[in-house]
Amino acid sequence: MTTEQIDPGSIVVGADGSEDGDRALRWAAEQAFLERRPLTIVTATGSPGVPVVTPDLVDHARAVAEAARAVAEHLHPGLDVATAVRVGDARQVLVDLSRRVHLIVLGSRGRGVFRSTVLGSVSAAVSRDAACPVVVCRPERRRTGEPYRGVLVGADGTAESLPVIEFAFQQASLHRLPLTVVHAMWDELATAHLPVEVSADTQGLEEQRLLLAESVAGMASKFPEVSVEQLLARGLPEECLAADSSAWDLVVVGRHPVDTVLRLLSGAVATTVVERARTVVAVVPQSDPSPDPTSRS
Repeated sequence: MTTEQIDPGSIVVGADGSEDGDRALRWAAEQAFLERRPLTIVTATGSPGVPVVTPDLVDHARAVAEAARAVAEHLHPGLDVATAVRVGDARQVLVDLSRRVHLIVLGSRGRGVFRSTVLGSVSAAVSRDAACPVVVCRPERRRTGEPYRGVLVGADGTAESLPVIEFAFQQASLHRLPLTVVHAMWDELATAHLPVEVSADTQGLEEQRLLLAESVAGMASKFPEVSVEQLLARGLPEECLAADSSAWDLVVVGRHPVDTVLRLLSGAVATTVVERARTVVAVVPQSDPSPDPTSRS
């Protein structure tokens, strides 16, 4: 069916008729099929460089959406697929939709951090500001025969990061993949600008090991079918998650949804991973920090 009313449980995918959009469509269709959720294909008719939306633009957007719907229905017969054409900049359209849908999926042209900062990237902007998780399907660059290693998620040990960890467990369970949880440390060895070092050896790092274990406590019992490995890494979080990213099926990174310094820092990490990774990246909003009951307004 074609509708402008979007089911709040939908997985929304942005379509523009490009190769990048097609990559996102295929991922979103499979995800909707596995989660048994409706898929809504959204096309936006406006942009900062297109101040006037003409009937021809609307017709083109509708044609793009219908073509994408045909592909999704061919890939997964019986999948509930809808289309929606929105007038406006794709970035704002998708951010607005993120407040009332389950998941947003986008393609990425892979222009790099600098060009996205200057020119503005839809995937970077939406993953930075969306209220729901955003999956960005990056161009993959893998060596022939290189096996995938499953799902990789960054853990910072805070209670606010639990939605990020749970999302990673859910995806690993849904796609029947192993999960690796990594905690990045910035210490004197990292400041020596050594290559990112990841290790399961926790000797002498008991505090960090406990922090990592607490990050997955409860989730392992909730998803017993998921094989979990816990690793410690030295270096910046974005470097640890983006390094060798082509070997992973999915990289999951958290982002604080509040306008604080913490949000700016975690948002920068998420944007860097999105722009550098060579695989699918999921950016998951973290919970708002609980207010300190002893603080005064």
